[in-house]
Amino acid sequence: MTIKFAVVGTGWVAGEYLKAIHARKDSEVYGVVSNDANRVKTKLSELGIDTRIFATFEEMIKDPQVDAVVLCSTPGIRPQQAAMAARHGKHLIIEKPMAMNREGLEIMADAISSNPIKSVVSFVLRWNPMFESTKALINDDALGRVYMAQVDYWHHIGPHYVQYVWSKTKELGGSSILTAGCHAVDAVRYFAGDITEVTAYSCKTWTDSDYEFDPNAIAIFKLKNGGLGKVSSSVECKTPYKFNVHLLGEKGAIMDNKLYSHKLPGQTNYATIPTILPDSGDVSHHPFAQELADFVQAILNNSTTRCDFFDAYKSMDVCFAIDESIATGQKVIIQS
Repeated sequence: MTIKFAVVGTGWVAGEYLKAIHARKDSEVYGVVSNDANRVKTKLSELGIDTRIFATFEEMIKDPQVDAVVLCSTPGIRPQQAAMAARHGKHLIIEKPMAMNREGLEIMADAISSNPIKSVVSFVLRWNPMFESTKALINDDALGRVYMAQVDYWHHIGPHYVQYVWSKTKELGGSSILTAGCHAVDAVRYFAGDITEVTAYSCKTWTDSDYEFDPNAIAIFKLKNGGLGKVSSSVECKTPYKFNVHLLGEKGAIMDNKLYSHKLPGQTNYATIPTILPDSGDVSHHPFAQELADFVQAILNNSTTRCDFFDAYKSMDVCFAIDESIATGQKVIIQS
């Protein structure tokens, strides 16, 4: 079976999906959706891909040959597109943030829960080798219960980045958490479990900032397991890209790729695990090929992906709670 993909969008991330799909023998780039045919042709020529171009999403979604849709469109229209795709029986890869508000998230949830499709949400760091090592250690009881999880997303997203034009806006960027820090939120959930309560704060960086929202945010969590969590997100900062993962457990601790554990008796200091860290903000360094492989296997084997819509829904719900807490100055209880 060859899975036929339609990719919506032509930006950085769409390019990575196009390369990943084209490289697989069991997958085909069936089409690209864009109203800018010249831009699509240039992108496809760069990648050595020959495929059809759909001028509208509606035209593509009605094509019975399309098996799966990759949503790299802007987040404001993703909920309606995802719902339409689900109703047409198309499997879904959804970029983050999935939606800009809870209403959009519910539109997606209603359609996806009512149709037998497979989904994966691009919290792509779940397929990063350091994340895989850390998750395996947790599953092997190297840390015990993780009672404190601290994850930081620090990345100067300024005019030197193509995405800055839209990510700095309230309409399409939304907030420090929605545009970037959501990866850190998802990491806390992935390693330490669900979050039940949120208190958050934000601030400006410089008085002449072009960001339409506070580019810096910190959120403190209560975890379902009785522990605590913290996320910091800064998209306007004077530092190289950093994605720090610090976990304290009852039986050990992890600082990025360094482990201290009861599984290693006689330790006097942290042991370094040779692995690939999430230490670059460049999308070409992210494991889209591994995410795609997981998605394809879910379709072929009728299994669940590492981060399907319903799991990612919980991470997005926490993101909206963070922004709500910042706006109201109050703690927010997570209902789900």
